[in-house]
Amino acid sequence: MRKLVCPQCKVAAVYVKNEKGDRLPVYVTDNGQIVPKDPEASLDGFNLEEVFCLGCSWHGNPRRMVRY
Repeated sequence: MRKLVCPQCKVAAVYVKNEKGDRLPVYVTDNGQIVPKDPEASLDGFNLEEVFCLGCSWHGNPRRMVRY
């Protein structure tokens, strides 16, 4: 599985948020699928239309992430 990276700082680690503001660390695969960093975690209730970079202030649609 290849991971996409942040277009700004080239870090692969991003997170998603739910309505409460809880964060879940995830990766975005090269085919655009969002995968939790912890394989046992669930994506239920999290907004998958916006990801937030753990390395800088970038956030946006996961389709804007780039191959490294």
